[in-house]
Amino acid sequence: MQKVWFVTGASKGFGLEIAKAALASGDQVVATVRSQPEQLAVALHNHPDMCIVQMDVTEEDQVQAAVKQGVARFGRLDVLVNNAGFGMLTAIEEASDAEVRKQYDTNVFGLLNVTRAVLPYLRQQKSGRVINISSLFGYDAIPGWGLYGSTKFAVEGLSKGLAIELAPLGIHVTVVAPGLFTTDFLSTESYTAAETIIADYQETVGLMRRRVDALHGHQPGDPKKLAQVIIQLANAKNSPLHLPLGKDAIASYRNNAAKMAKEIEAWLPVSTSTDHDLALSGYSA
Repeated sequence: MQKVWFVTGASKGFGLEIAKAALASGDQVVATVRSQPEQLAVALHNHPDMCIVQMDVTEEDQVQAAVKQGVARFGRLDVLVNNAGFGMLTAIEEASDAEVRKQYDTNVFGLLNVTRAVLPYLRQQKSGRVINISSLFGYDAIPGWGLYGSTKFAVEGLSKGLAIELAPLGIHVTVVAPGLFTTDFLSTESYTAAETIIADYQETVGLMRRRVDALHGHQPGDPKKLAQVIIQLANAKNSPLHLPLGKDAIASYRNNAAKMAKEIEAWLPVSTSTDHDLALSGYSA
């Protein structure tokens, strides 16, 4: 059955590759961009099964209008890919309130704006898939990416909650956590940096600032292969809730899980010491 996709942040990177792959598989795509929709039209060869909509995920009115436009064009929606987002390289203390809010407005509240706009259509048809793009930084903290990573921790948590709430309605949720892929994410045109730099963080965040440019273009992941996985995911009968992509993403998950398990076991006597005594709580042996 031909599916209708709604893909945010489709101008480049994962969003562009996912849109291309969905069209190549015979599906229809509503692709959203913040600006210059004509460039995306050229990149996708003005495909007849494509509808390009200009919107900013942080503007709820624009999001609602874009979703309605997509439904008007294709009659339904089947797969939502919440891909729009950006990174911010900064020590957490360095980031101003305005910079933090801008990061969350796009990566978290923007995702919620789009999800709220799409879900009524999926609920009505009692089917559909929500695919949220997280990150390996949503599994563990890395100096300089802690603030960005915290938005992806939020995406992980929101996805788990959505999965539980939407499962009885026939809607599947997967949160995809890519490792480092050769997209523009690490280019200076794509990520932002806090205006303030604090010298005390030179050996942690400063080291990351010095390394990030050298890493750009040498990431291990192939975004075209990621796009094919997303197509496979959209057609899977039993899709996972969590899907890390890349050996580095798997390593990040495993390292974090091992550290957490070790800490919890070390402090287990303390963690289990805080319940009421049986006599005080009204229980009897």
